[in-house]
Amino acid sequence: MEKKDKGLEKEAPDLKTEVQDQGRQPEPSTAESDPAASAEAPACDTQHEAVSGEPQPSEELEKELAELKDRYLRLLAEYDNYRKRTAKERESFYSMAKADTIERILPVFDNLERAVNNPTQDEAYKKGVEMIFQQLKDIFKMLGVEMIEAHGKPFDPEKHNAVMHVEDENFGQNTIVEVFQQGFEIDGRVIRHSMVKVAN
Repeated sequence: MEKKDKGLEKEAPDLKTEVQDQGRQPEPSTAESDPAASAEAPACDTQHEAVSGEPQPSEELEKELAELKDRYLRLLAEYDNYRKRTAKERESFYSMAKADTIERILPVFDNLERAVNNPTQDEAYKKGVEMIFQQLKDIFKMLGVEMIEAHGKPFDPEKHNAVMHVEDENFGQNTIVEVFQQGFEIDGRVIRHSMVKVAN
């Protein structure tokens, strides 16, 4: 019995030591045990940011910014060229459409001119035709359409179409003596040549 009691006494201290170890709390870490140390870390980061200021752009960012700026300037130049080109094309289309329209109206002008020059006893009729003819001339003028001067002028193949030649000492050589059909130009562009008789 005594031997068993001694064995129990040897085991008891080990159990006692284990119980003491389990009941012991772990020691706090340096950061937890020292509040002052933990408070210093954010202060150091803030102080570092204050010293460094805003982050400076790297070479890659500067290069990318330069490329974007160059691309923007090129795009702006291309758009300006496109705007000028389309404006010029639009003006050209308008001028061509106007010239084509006036050219289709010219037979009406020719008929009114013949009616005005045709002798008649009806003065009211003649006056009415003259008023309509003048109204058409005014519209042509508003549209920038001009009659090509021909009678008594030197022959110009760029503006006149000679359909007849005549020997006439009363006129100088290569001078237009008669106009068969009136020519027109618009914005300096001939839309119909004057049909004329030229003295040799």
